[in-house]
Amino acid sequence: MTSQLWVLIGNGVLETLQMTVSATILAYLIGLPIGIALVVTAKEHILQNRIVNLVLGVLMNIFRSIPFLILLVVLIPFTRFVTGSSIGTTATIVPLTVGAIPIVARMVESSLKEVPSGIVEAAQSMGASPISIIFRFIIPEAMPSLLLGATINLATVLGYSAMAGCIGGGGLGAIALNYGYYRYQQDILFITVAILIIIVQVFQESGTLLANKKRHS
Repeated sequence: MTSQLWVLIGNGVLETLQMTVSATILAYLIGLPIGIALVVTAKEHILQNRIVNLVLGVLMNIFRSIPFLILLVVLIPFTRFVTGSSIGTTATIVPLTVGAIPIVARMVESSLKEVPSGIVEAAQSMGASPISIIFRFIIPEAMPSLLLGATINLATVLGYSAMAGCIGGGGLGAIALNYGYYRYQQDILFITVAILIIIVQVFQESGTLLANKKRHS
């Protein structure tokens, strides 16, 4: 491999990390409140509301059921409207975020549901408001699980970013497709796959360490 290809792969790593981290953060800004709402509006919870819970649940299920490659194509007009382009690293962040939102919401919902009901009941007996119960009792108690969920979501978005190379997305996915597949350069294909595996392992181990540290703090 030439030095130019190594520079290309290095840029691909940076682009992949940019897409993954940015889309995950944006997805949590939207998905975290939705996940919280799914929990607290459930039956017999602090803000029980059957209609809100049903609508949010149906919407999340609909978006989760759409394969990401199809979502990429469907969102091209919206992506072009938001970023001015439908290809490249910045443009890819839009469908990555939309695709990750329902996953984040359901992951947050699952983590918060692990909090024992006794903690909520104890908070209510002390006269805590719903907002206080959510942010001072439920979320802190669920933090280790939330951190592990964030790790899984990062790995999921990373996988989505690689698929985005099929329609002009940047990063390692585009390099693997353009060089490893179309040009039959198997060494580049193997290197990009190996780098993706390493990045996932770093995410996983970092998330596990943070979750364990939080659990024992």
